[in-house]
Amino acid sequence: MNPLPSNHEKNENNNDGKTENQGASFDPSIRPDHSLWRLFAGLTENVFFNEMGIIDPPLIDYVTHLLIRFLHMSELYRLKDSQNKSIKEVPDMVREAESLPSEGRTRREYHRHIGDYTLFWLGLFPEMVQRKMSNWSRDTAISYVAIGKRSYLIASTFQNSPFTEESLILHRLSLAFEGCALGLNYVRKELDHLPPLVNKGNQKIIESE
Repeated sequence: MNPLPSNHEKNENNNDGKTENQGASFDPSIRPDHSLWRLFAGLTENVFFNEMGIIDPPLIDYVTHLLIRFLHMSELYRLKDSQNKSIKEVPDMVREAESLPSEGRTRREYHRHIGDYTLFWLGLFPEMVQRKMSNWSRDTAISYVAIGKRSYLIASTFQNSPFTEESLILHRLSLAFEGCALGLNYVRKELDHLPPLVNKGNQKIIESE
């Protein structure tokens, strides 16, 4: 399963004085009634309900949306540093998040993304995380589980509107991070047994490593 680049990007200024790529940057044609969305939703719900015993529809919907968003590389690496360059290593993401005003919306979005990013890689591609740990990189000395749980927890503390409902989901993701990562690993195994999915241009949308 490989993310594809996207040309659909939307920038939005926020009250921290930074510009961030919002979640709308993924392909707008992939909506809840799209066959790909229904596929991910069905697999995720089945695995989380039946394999993991996680009966939490809002959390499962969030994870499904995460999978759709991260089909595109632009979403995986949407965080920017002070030079507006994409941040690609987790320690750098954390450092940038910690440099932001503690009460600001951007700090919340950075920590939420770090939680999403670590959950995605640890759940779907644990072998790539392990490869990073076995080779020298800035991610070598950090735990994706610890960072992911902490980042979701920090993001969940922003509870005012419009984040009230999502803050509860993020808190549950922090508590159930390991179980959700394992659930995504089961989803990956189910995807590996499917034939390649292609778009209208006959380009593969999902393919195994």
